[in-house]
Amino acid sequence: MRMRASAFAAACAVALALVGCATNPEEDPVQIKLNDLETRLARIERVVSNNSLLDISNQMGNLQAELRSMHNDIDVLNHGLDTSRKQQRDLYADLDQRLKALESRSGASAGSAPGGSSPGGTSPAGPPGSTVLLAGASSAAAAAGAGMGGPPASGAGAADTVSYQAAFGLLKGNQYDQAIQAFQSFLSTYPTSPLADNAQYWLGEAYYVNRSFPEALAAFQKVIDKYPQSRKVPDALLKVGYCDYELKQFRAAKDALTQVQTTYGDTPAARLAEQRLEKMASENH
Repeated sequence: MRMRASAFAAACAVALALVGCATNPEEDPVQIKLNDLETRLARIERVVSNNSLLDISNQMGNLQAELRSMHNDIDVLNHGLDTSRKQQRDLYADLDQRLKALESRSGASAGSAPGGSSPGGTSPAGPPGSTVLLAGASSAAAAAGAGMGGPPASGAGAADTVSYQAAFGLLKGNQYDQAIQAFQSFLSTYPTSPLADNAQYWLGEAYYVNRSFPEALAAFQKVIDKYPQSRKVPDALLKVGYCDYELKQFRAAKDALTQVQTTYGDTPAARLAEQRLEKMASENH
């Protein structure tokens, strides 16, 4: 009996040892997985506690605001350049007409006047009207120089620029509702302004960042329909695709973005359209 009891006790000891080895926490797959998850969670908590994600989000917002501001500055510069070029063309056209008129009058006077030298042996005087011709040319040239280098003319042209800049300042300051009202007022007050196409585009942007996608879509489409020669058309068509995407109109979004690629080639708008199309493909849209 004693031998049997000893053998039984030894067998129990061996069994307990084997069970202990099998359930070692350090080798348990479930425990290993839990430890890994705890490590990853701790890492994420450290990132969040350092506000890294928040900082990145803020930086992205600032970059987008700066990009909008740069685009607006380019719009204003282009507007000023176009206005200056028009003034120069008008001034030179006026100068050319005045010179031709003076030349025709001086030619007619020279044909009717007798030739020869002037009394007293002085050298022949210029044809009648030549003094007037030179004076007119000088005054017109001075006016042209003022048009090239002088300040922009006051009046409606200056007023629409001030109004436009005020509306864009609201957009830049993230006052989207006020910016929408300001751009609408600008378009109502200055419908023929050279800045009207830019104002229409930025009205769409104000709606877009305000997540009013149906209104943004209509505003961007109006840029394309009403101002087909505008520099803003490629960007407006791109944003039409973006709005369709947000409205889950994926077929229309794909058509608009593809048109940007095929029509406007190697432009920033075309590259952004390609990126959005790739995203849609990865989402099976």
